[in-house]
Amino acid sequence: MKIRKIIRIIHRDLGYISFGLTLVYAISGIAVNHVDDWNPNYIIENTSRKISPLRDSSFSNNEAVSHVLTQLNITDEPKNSFRASPDSIDIFFQGKTISANVKTGTVKIETVKSRAVFRETNFLHLNAPKKLWTYVADAFAVSLAVLAFTGLFMIKGRKGLSGRGKWLTAAGILIPIIFLIIYF
Repeated sequence: MKIRKIIRIIHRDLGYISFGLTLVYAISGIAVNHVDDWNPNYIIENTSRKISPLRDSSFSNNEAVSHVLTQLNITDEPKNSFRASPDSIDIFFQGKTISANVKTGTVKIETVKSRAVFRETNFLHLNAPKKLWTYVADAFAVSLAVLAFTGLFMIKGRKGLSGRGKWLTAAGILIPIIFLIIYF
């Protein structure tokens, strides 16, 4: 069997195997590149509300929580609460935090929802699972190197590495080098 045929078979089959992982790393890579613009893992919404203030300054934590939840018509059971100061209380729920100043009646509600697909792909891309996933990610990195190398020899002639391919390959090598010189 000719070497070019073996290279095409390796490139093709490795490409099929790598398809799913390539999508995971591509989606997550775009998300992580823009982490300064948005949170790729969560959708965070902040809203403000007003409630009637408590007149008595000697209220207990439970009274403050009950007052805030009643005023906001929230029936969910909070996970916990924290008295940050004599006038304010933070109430914690699954995916939501309410910060209220019961003296002024000012309430801030922060709701956190998981961002579907992006959170899961980031989990894998950033190697959060560790253990066996580390070896899967390493194998994928090696497969990308093999795909890059075998891709150089897929086509011969003027459209291959001896023709325009050499210029495109040189550009592909120069681009990261130029950015390293500029930014590193």
